[in-house]
Amino acid sequence: MSQPPPPPSQPPQQPGFGPPQEPSEPQTPAPSAPATPPTPPAQPPQQPPAGPDLNKAPQPQPGYGYPQAPGTPPPAAPPTPPQGPGYGYPQQQPAGYGYPAQQPGPYGRPGPYGQPQQPGPYGQQPPYGYAQPTVPMQAQAGQPGGGRKVNAQVAIIVSAVVAIALIVGGGVWYANSSGKDDDKQTTAEGGDTKGGEGDGKEGGSGDGGATTGEAEEKAPAATGSKVLFQVPSPEVPKGVTTISIAGSWLTDSVYAKSGLSEITGYDRRSGTKKWTLDLPGPVCAATPHVTEDNKTAIVHKPAMPSKTDPQACTEVAVVDLAAGSKVWTKTAKSGTMPVSFNNVTIGGGTVAAGSTSGGAAWDLATGDERWAPKTSDSCYDAGYGGGAKLVAVRKCGSYDQRQLHIQNVDPKTGDVLAEYKMDEGIEYAAVVSTDPLVVAADVGDSAGDGSGISDFFSIDNKTGKLRARLSAPGDEFAARCDAIYKVENCTGVTVGNDRLYIATEEHDSGGDSYSQTNEVVAFDLATGKQTGQRADAGENYEIFPLRMDGPDVIAYKRPPYDKGGQVVSIDGESFKETVLMENPSTEAVRDVESRMSPDYSEIQFGQGGLYMSSVYASDFTSREKEYSVIAFGTE
Repeated sequence: MSQPPPPPSQPPQQPGFGPPQEPSEPQTPAPSAPATPPTPPAQPPQQPPAGPDLNKAPQPQPGYGYPQAPGTPPPAAPPTPPQGPGYGYPQQQPAGYGYPAQQPGPYGRPGPYGQPQQPGPYGQQPPYGYAQPTVPMQAQAGQPGGGRKVNAQVAIIVSAVVAIALIVGGGVWYANSSGKDDDKQTTAEGGDTKGGEGDGKEGGSGDGGATTGEAEEKAPAATGSKVLFQVPSPEVPKGVTTISIAGSWLTDSVYAKSGLSEITGYDRRSGTKKWTLDLPGPVCAATPHVTEDNKTAIVHKPAMPSKTDPQACTEVAVVDLAAGSKVWTKTAKSGTMPVSFNNVTIGGGTVAAGSTSGGAAWDLATGDERWAPKTSDSCYDAGYGGGAKLVAVRKCGSYDQRQLHIQNVDPKTGDVLAEYKMDEGIEYAAVVSTDPLVVAADVGDSAGDGSGISDFFSIDNKTGKLRARLSAPGDEFAARCDAIYKVENCTGVTVGNDRLYIATEEHDSGGDSYSQTNEVVAFDLATGKQTGQRADAGENYEIFPLRMDGPDVIAYKRPPYDKGGQVVSIDGESFKETVLMENPSTEAVRDVESRMSPDYSEIQFGQGGLYMSSVYASDFTSREKEYSVIAFGTE
């Protein structure tokens, strides 16, 4: 393998503002991570923006191959990120240093577009379009091509996944099952409402995909919740500013969560530690998917990072969430160099991890290698979407002639079962669902809001043909995807009933008040058009779809400054909302809940429990106590 060229002295332009300048060998320095989100202001905003016209038909798109609109000029360049173990060494983004302070927005939400934002779930960097360190991407020589043998006769093994969401850990816990308030000024104990316990079980496929079965989440007799437990934010090592604490999962009995270098399983109701799995280094990435026998997958570092050695994300592991143990740990090489993985998923009995060096896969049960990067390939697997099927986002060509291949692959062999080639010039795509197959992309950098989405593509995963293209302008819709690194990490959107359910941007609620609101609306995946269904958040609430529950949508409502949040179920046909939970409105509880933004935190709901967690541990602090987890439950 030839030696790589020297790394550039300055990072390239941020994706979203023109093509990145890519070195010839994979190199992925890390973005910086932000401080804890700001405290919400005492009063609501006075100048609400205008809302989208939800009744208009989607705008027709120009034909494929049309010239793309130029991007918005980039923000002021942030500090150059620190370099990794050695130039040319493929590596995961290290913890950031000197991240610019975040500006508060209304109700404690992130500040206006263009300002530094809190990073997204799974430990990712903030969505591109925000001020942040830029990242050189890998250049690939050769002409576009699949790089795989297409075998349309091979069937995908469907693995049953129950899923929902990722991240964060503690290591230290604080439980208050008695409801007493020993520290009312600085903790969220002592909720002011109580209610009855729901009898539903956690539902959803985890990938937001095909809808099967009946809704399982039922409204309790009383929907008022109380704080079940909290996990204080862990202290980062001296000299390290920020560390990803990616990964959180729900099983029938355990809420499991990553800490600085461990995963801890907590009792879902009491918060009591049931087990702790020690790791040599932090979790870099985690799949939201959990198998029927409670297995999941992570990527972690081989040692704790330091200011001089951020470490690479080379270790792929399967974790047994019931036993609190590792099943196996594997690594892969591209040529002679260890691969630093950006993402990991589970699909069809296979664990697959992607990177700018290519993708690798292993048998979920045994850890036997199924495929690994080939240095001779002119294409590489940047990432995978899992769940009911396994879908690869494969990049071909050099950066100025990039083409993405969306491939439904056989999870045992990697053979392509069906393929859709996106237009040249689309640099990144995220997998929203694998069955039905839906991907999101920012075509021509036209979203303009850092969300990573201007359009959704509904694809037939049996033939590879485009079913419909759904226009979702960034100024009208509030979904976000990190298509750069975490290929299946999207928020504010879910898929079921052959429809896409998406949150709109906040807008003026009308009338003489200054209140704001938003909606969840539905698109038909066959036609690409809105169905006319819409669920309103209510005055000064903001609604976000979380996942499917059979044919219904589970959504979280972020509250106004003086109330607690809500969880609702939206009927898939009538769009009637049923309140499943309403959180306490005391100031101490609101203060913690308001910091768990749905865009930049993990929110999971199942069996009458709501679990909200942050995604980074940081030495930045604005108060006496910070929490990485808060859990609510009805009685």
